[in-house]
Amino acid sequence: MSPRFFRSLSACLETERPAEAAGEFVFVALKGAVPGQPLADDGLDKIVSNAKRRAGLAHCTCHELRHTCLTRLREAGMALEAVQAQAGHRSLESTRVYLHLANDWLAAEYIRAASIIDAAVRDEFEAVAR
Repeated sequence: MSPRFFRSLSACLETERPAEAAGEFVFVALKGAVPGQPLADDGLDKIVSNAKRRAGLAHCTCHELRHTCLTRLREAGMALEAVQAQAGHRSLESTRVYLHLANDWLAAEYIRAASIIDAAVRDEFEAVAR
């Protein structure tokens, strides 16, 4: 977890957590019939749905946010095997299904790899030429 995550979580717990929050659950209902009780799946779906509506987005589900998170981790340079572990997938193929890599990122990765190959070939050619 990033330091930013812990700062955000701490601020949320200090300012938004209901006084009647039960136990050690981090994510609790903030309002409604059971404030302070553990947040249920449908409660999280409702939060995301309301945020989607306010933002004017056509698509946004918890599952789509998962795809986005894993894609951004990979684009930030996280090894595919590390993304797999983060996602809890048994196979790399399952992880690959989640990734929706941007064309710019793919192009940059290709150029980076091609530069490494070109340098190796150039070094081999120069060694043979000597």
